[in-house]
Amino acid sequence: MGHHRISTLDNDMDAGLEYVERTLVIRDVILSGGDPLLRSDESLEEIVARLHRIPHVEMIRINTRTPVTLPERITSRLCRMLKRFHPVYVNTHFNHPLEITPESTEACAKLADAGIPLGNQTVLLRGVNDDPEVMKKLMQKLLAIRVRPYYLHEADLVQGTGYFRTSIEKGLEIMAALRGHTSGMANPYFVIDLPGGKGKVPILPEDVKRKGKTFFLRNYLGEIIEYQDSGE
Repeated sequence: MGHHRISTLDNDMDAGLEYVERTLVIRDVILSGGDPLLRSDESLEEIVARLHRIPHVEMIRINTRTPVTLPERITSRLCRMLKRFHPVYVNTHFNHPLEITPESTEACAKLADAGIPLGNQTVLLRGVNDDPEVMKKLMQKLLAIRVRPYYLHEADLVQGTGYFRTSIEKGLEIMAALRGHTSGMANPYFVIDLPGGKGKVPILPEDVKRKGKTFFLRNYLGEIIEYQDSGE
């Protein structure tokens, strides 16, 4: 198994934490949401401290967009608290260079200064960041504020979000424009989150099998999954 994701929207957090405690193969726990950092410091500390006490849990990851949307949430007090429970990792969600402001830069600096490695997951959004130059600028600016580009996500198949979906071809075009044209550290993984819990699949421009708009993607179990590209 390896890792386990706990939604901090769960009504019964105890049940999720108890599951982690009794499942010895879990070594990596991801706190997601909603947004975990919208909880109070006290509530978050209770969760993180309990995970930290579990002998087989080797690291804790926190997925949050607050450094972008609510940078004042990243207080010195919060960072001091998280620092006590290392190894803690934070993945955030910058989607455009304009989101890198003095405020979000300061929030990321506080986390980095507390020894927390920062990664970024960007969603490819039509009309927002589906441009190679915009994406290159975003990735370069992220590195300048000590945030490592991690994932570039093809937008999920979620009802009501079709306008923002781009084609997989557009994502591959952007990846081709990044590779060799900027630092290797500025190159995220381009991933598709397969429906039905089949996992995330990273794809490269020269590593795609397709027939028309149907892509054939191999997941971590070696299964070949058909994925219908519905973007434009």
